[in-house]
Amino acid sequence: MEQEYVIEMLNITKRFPGIVANDNISLQLKKGEIHALLGENGAGKSTLMSVLFGLYPPEEGVIKKDGREVKINNPNDANDLGIGMVHQHFKLVECFTVLENIILGVETTKGGILQKDDARKKVMELSDKYGLAIDPDALISDITVGMQQRTEILKMLYRDNEILIFDEPTAVLTPQEIKELMQIMKNLAAEGKSILFISHKLAEIMEVADRCSVLRKGKYIGTVNTSETTMEKLSAMMVGRDVNFHVEKAPAKPADVVLSVENMTVASKSHKKNAVNNVSLNVHAGEIVCIAGIDGNGQSEFVYGLTGLEPLASGKLVLNGKDITHDSIRKRNVAGIGHIPEDRHKHGLVLDYSLEDNLILQNYFEERFVNKFGFLKRKNIRDYANKLIEGYDVRSGQGPITRVGSMSGGNQQKAIIAREIERDPSLLIAVQPTRGLDVGAIEFVHKQLVAERDAGKGVLLVSLELDEVLDVSDRILVMYEGEIVGEFDPKTVTEDELGLYMSGAKRDEVTVK
Repeated sequence: MEQEYVIEMLNITKRFPGIVANDNISLQLKKGEIHALLGENGAGKSTLMSVLFGLYPPEEGVIKKDGREVKINNPNDANDLGIGMVHQHFKLVECFTVLENIILGVETTKGGILQKDDARKKVMELSDKYGLAIDPDALISDITVGMQQRTEILKMLYRDNEILIFDEPTAVLTPQEIKELMQIMKNLAAEGKSILFISHKLAEIMEVADRCSVLRKGKYIGTVNTSETTMEKLSAMMVGRDVNFHVEKAPAKPADVVLSVENMTVASKSHKKNAVNNVSLNVHAGEIVCIAGIDGNGQSEFVYGLTGLEPLASGKLVLNGKDITHDSIRKRNVAGIGHIPEDRHKHGLVLDYSLEDNLILQNYFEERFVNKFGFLKRKNIRDYANKLIEGYDVRSGQGPITRVGSMSGGNQQKAIIAREIERDPSLLIAVQPTRGLDVGAIEFVHKQLVAERDAGKGVLLVSLELDEVLDVSDRILVMYEGEIVGEFDPKTVTEDELGLYMSGAKRDEVTVK
């Protein structure tokens, strides 16, 4: 008789200092099914999958493959068993090409020389078969996150993995890329591959998963067939309460101009065309302006130009009436810019620092945190950190002294949001602020953005999530190939219309207010 379950994780317990991440959890994966794993940030989903992939040893419990007990001590053991994983934060070597990353660790050599031709042929065949378009010779550092994710998926397929773990796979993708990925996952399952899919996005789970297991605060809540449940029921299982999926907000009351961008141009690092080309726009106090677009159309470089991470090729930036075009990053921060960056690991946090040190990264030099001899006032920093941890519900094993790198992605994001809002900026730039967050945390972040707006701040939101764009913003600007191609009222525009402008099929001769 053929074994019904290809993977069984039975009574798994995993502890970290100050926290039981997985508390006696059992999970069973059928052959050829897409099985979703749902839970809040910090519920233990990634930890459970990391146990299956050999990154962490469990303190208790057994893992079975095809009914046989197996020991998975490291990712190589997992690969030998046909288990592959795409991590939430990609494990790619930035200075290597796409092809080199895919074959890394399973290279074919002849006489000590790397044989890339056969590998390239196999990679391109897989790329065509599964609709995973890539440029094998592009450097990882030069490609979009969507392309990086395809590289990760091809890495698994290249190794002939049969059990595929996707940790928050859509957190960094555009709506179009998400649709593509959903289709790819269905195709893989139809071929007999078994997929474990961690997600916070209930609509995706309902669309693509056969079954869904829910974790809450490290404990197993239950498994349901998606065809027999609703999004509301799943969200209540996940957070233990009903969640409001719609952003409640009063009409905006725009006041003075907080940010004025005049003819801004930012050069591109990867090709000859400018990444941002002659963009002008204003953001007023008391409004949320959203820049929508498909990833890789200059939104990132636009934000880098505003915050000082990239120099402008030309143009002028005025914040609260003051020219900040040539100011340093710190000067811009002090002048009133808050920045929730798109890549929380690269630009948002120092992962080896404690939570409390990360919470003062931009204002450690203020008198309340440092004495006249330049020494940090540790007690003040601890008190400040505790206030933010409580106010923004940042969950971590050891409170303010927790190493930020050990926290869940969602709680890392909450820490950044707490730090930026607490600095009381007049302009808050929020780039993908809900990336990788659960429905409860998304509801919280949206409330914070609206509260900032209502407190008379200017909010510039950059988002790839059309639901978020339409629900949160007061004005929508669409960016395509580094230019603003349309301005819309979220109350009257449709998703389809936005999609046409985002793909470059339509454009307005816009003059942006």
